[in-house]
Amino acid sequence: MNRAEKSQKIIRILDRLHPETPIPLDHQNDFQLLIAVLMSAQTTDKKVNQVTPQLFAKGSNAEQMSQVSIEEIRVMIREVGLAPTKAKNIHNLSKILVENNDGKVPQTFEELENLPGVGHKTASVVMAQAFGVPAFPVDTHIHRLAARWGLSNGSNVTKTEKDLKAAFSRDLWNRLHLQIIFFGREHCPARNHDLKKCPICSWAATKKRIASEVK
Repeated sequence: MNRAEKSQKIIRILDRLHPETPIPLDHQNDFQLLIAVLMSAQTTDKKVNQVTPQLFAKGSNAEQMSQVSIEEIRVMIREVGLAPTKAKNIHNLSKILVENNDGKVPQTFEELENLPGVGHKTASVVMAQAFGVPAFPVDTHIHRLAARWGLSNGSNVTKTEKDLKAAFSRDLWNRLHLQIIFFGREHCPARNHDLKKCPICSWAATKKRIASEVK
C-alpha cells in the first residue's frame, strides 16, 4: 500500500469513528480559545476546562483580563502545569492585545507567534479553530500516531507537520487534526497499546514498529 492509499484508508476510518469533531477546549470567543490553548501545554484539556470558568468569569476578553493581576491569574490556574509562567504570559498577552490590537486576537501566524507564550502549535490551533485557516497543529497524540502509522519518522514535530500536510488534502487538515486527537485518546494510547488490534495501527504500522513497541 502506497502513502496515498494509506492516507485515504485512514481518512475513511477516522470519518467512520469520529464523524463529529467538537473543539475539546471550552470557550465562548476567540480570546478565550487562545488562552485555553496556551494553558493546555503540558497538561490535559480536561484540567484546562476545570479552571477556565473561574478565570473567564474574571476576564472574558483581553481588556478585562489585562486588569487581572498575574498573582490572581496564577491562583486561579494553579492546578495547571507551569502555572506561574502561564499566568505571566496570559496577563502580558492581554495587555499587548489591548494596547496594540484593540483587544482583538490577531489572524496571522506571525502576529500570534509574537505574543508571549504562543508558539507555532498554539497559533496553528487558533488559526484553524477560530478562523478556519487550514493548519495541522501537531500535539503529542498526533506526533505519536503519525510515527506509528508510518506517515512520518517521528524525528520532531516540525517534520511531522510537514509530512502530514503532504499526506492529506489541505481542505481536510483542520478536521483531521481533531479526528486524530480523538482517535489517539480512545483507540491508540501511548502506553500498553496493542498495535495489532488497533483499527489503524494493525495494518498501517510496520512489523518493525510493532516489534519495537512490544519490547
